[in-house]
Amino acid sequence: MADNDDLDDLLDELDSQGDLETSQQVLSLRTESRRYDKPVTIIEGFDLTQSEIESTASDLKSSLGTGGTVDDGRIELQGDHRDRVPDLLRDRGFDVRD
Repeated sequence: MADNDDLDDLLDELDSQGDLETSQQVLSLRTESRRYDKPVTIIEGFDLTQSEIESTASDLKSSLGTGGTVDDGRIELQGDHRDRVPDLLRDRGFDVRD
């Protein structure tokens, strides 16, 4: 009976962290050219709180060594990072549509 309680506790903890929900989100990735033809990588489709999106953006910016922002529930990263971002997001449990 104790093993079942431990499993329930673990599942509750995972669910409270949003890990189970995160894998069900399908994110889209695209680039746009902005001022002076500078590329910007845009990640959309999050169903997270603003603070969780900002935390994810911060992790991505650190991993990529680039700047960026969160705007209207999407992450905007300076530069063209379409080659690296999908793997970084998948490592964090997201489903990414290329």
